Amino acid sequence: MQGFADETYIDVSSGDGGNGCISFRREKYVPRGGPDGGDGGKGGDIVFSVRNNLKTLLNLKQKRVYRAENGENGRGKRQHGKNGADAVIEVPPGTVIKDPETGKVLKDLLEGNWVFLRGGSGGKGNWHYKNSIRQAPRYAQPGLPGEAIRVHVELHLIADIGFVGFPNAGKSSLLGSLTNASPKVADYPFTTKIPYLGMLVRGDQRRVLADIPGLIEGASQGAGMGITFLRHVDRTKILAFIIDLSDDRYLQAVGLLSKELESFSQDLAQHPRIIVGTKLDLPGTEERYQELTEAYPKDTVLGVSVMDGRGLEDLARTFLKESTVR
Repeated sequence: MQGFADETYIDVSSGDGGNGCISFRREKYVPRGGPDGGDGGKGGDIVFSVRNNLKTLLNLKQKRVYRAENGENGRGKRQHGKNGADAVIEVPPGTVIKDPETGKVLKDLLEGNWVFLRGGSGGKGNWHYKNSIRQAPRYAQPGLPGEAIRVHVELHLIADIGFVGFPNAGKSSLLGSLTNASPKVADYPFTTKIPYLGMLVRGDQRRVLADIPGLIEGASQGAGMGITFLRHVDRTKILAFIIDLSDDRYLQAVGLLSKELESFSQDLAQHPRIIVGTKLDLPGTEERYQELTEAYPKDTVLGVSVMDGRGLEDLARTFLKESTVR
């Protein structure tokens, strides 16, 4: 995840169509060859192409201007001008294209290719305009111009289960223990500064887990790292509330986190959730885990310890089961 980028603006323009040609056939022994101007080529399109191997928008950060080729002009002997090459913009799954002024979503890209801007049509050559009255037309159609626009590009990571919690609650350690991810882990807050994805694999079952930077109370007003990264868990089937059982706010944490989620999106706040109490290996946390379970009787509440592995397999099975039925 080095060089992570999840938002940028790019300028895109499709190609102009080539002009039709004004030409007349001039060959020996053909005194009245007539018009033979060819058509102009079509301008290239702007195409967004989803690539599963991409995980960030870093390539769009490094190159912000994309122009498709113009179509070539037509030539004599009814030769058609070459069509302009498309400009193909490769993006990761979950990329959202927005109008930068209104914020309106133009396209949510999950797979395949999407032609965003069509290139201009090529103009017709003068041979099209010959008729019984006009035998030698000296007119050809000009090519149509392409389109140009600036767009806002955002990445919304696609995951089955999203981790939310306070800084230093053990989200990164849990992700590293359950998956192949290698997030930064340390004993100070905000070690996670960018989202991380990991693949939970058990047999032939696979689930994508997402860890985002920790929230703090007041995040919706910009405290800490804010709520910017919450869009990376808005597609998840389930939210995992990661609660540090060694933190004295262990009973209030779910409510505080839910409040920050609601400030970002009512829909996100209504996602199904699993409550995960962490650091069960520390003194006094077993009792706190029982209190947390009693405080949320309608929720699935599980306790884990990354240090001794306690509860990790139960949690993995729960993630697999719950994300299957959603």
